[in-house]
Amino acid sequence: MVLKNLGDLLRLLVVAVLVYPALVVILRVSGKRTLSKLNAFDFVVTVALGSTLATILLSRDVSLVEGVLALALLVGLQYLIAVLAVRWPPSQRLLKSQPTVLLRDGALRHQSMRRVRVAESEIRQAARSQGVGDLADVAAVVLESDGSLSIITRNRFGDGSSLADVRDEQR
Repeated sequence: MVLKNLGDLLRLLVVAVLVYPALVVILRVSGKRTLSKLNAFDFVVTVALGSTLATILLSRDVSLVEGVLALALLVGLQYLIAVLAVRWPPSQRLLKSQPTVLLRDGALRHQSMRRVRVAESEIRQAARSQGVGDLADVAAVVLESDGSLSIITRNRFGDGSSLADVRDEQR
């Protein structure tokens, strides 16, 4: 079906013109953290915002006020979770995954790699993307809580204090 009726298109246009600025305002007020990729909760909020926006735009069963309230509620809950994580550090164990060492001093940590499901080829790719040609030149590769791989070369390792909160099963 190409088009049910022009009323549906008009509704979509009006709702989109009204809800999009509302979402932008909500996101600006909530701060940069709302759309970051810091942890699973941030990712879930981002996906939920997209899904909610689509529902607001396409469903006649959801009023504009209900939709904007739903968006504000999602952002508000994410904000509260972030505040909880900052103000009560024990909550971070529930809310965030812990970074994990996958390579240390040029040696791959196969047990850690299996546990977090990262292949050697992914580590080599991350090293290449940082301009590292030899894994022996790498002091540490860390799988961060946002899913990215951090590469620390030997000449940039310093005292290693940046690894203080990183899980390292073979230490």
